[in-house]
Amino acid sequence: MVRDSLNANKGIRMNIIHSEVDESAETEAAEANLAAVTEVEAGIRDFVRNDIAYLRRPVSSEPAPDPGAEAAVANVNSLIQRVAGTSLAEIENLIAELEAVRDILHAEGQRVQRELSGYAQLSHAAMKSTRMIADNVAQWKRAVDGLHNT
Repeated sequence: MVRDSLNANKGIRMNIIHSEVDESAETEAAEANLAAVTEVEAGIRDFVRNDIAYLRRPVSSEPAPDPGAEAAVANVNSLIQRVAGTSLAEIENLIAELEAVRDILHAEGQRVQRELSGYAQLSHAAMKSTRMIADNVAQWKRAVDGLHNT
């Protein structure tokens, strides 16, 4: 299940992907891909059969163009273009999504670096303050010890 959420601090829309992925969509996509592959394979088989059948025919004095072979070639070319076009479109969409995720991750990385820098400065200031307090307490203790000894 994919759910959109809006980062309140930055106004960035992010997709949250849960471990329970909608398997029916994946199954449908796999079946569609399998159907396209089967269709291409069937077209190639038909083309090969027509091509081999043409070669097995007795050689005549004048070769006549085989309209069935030309149709098979056109069919195979059409199938390959459809499958390749769909695949290329899916790859381009995936690349665009990955680039968007990369940009979001880059922005988040910069934000985390800024926050870590702020925490480091705060930690350094806390250490200096603690050191100053410890030095002052030590001085007061020596002063009190000096008063008790006199």
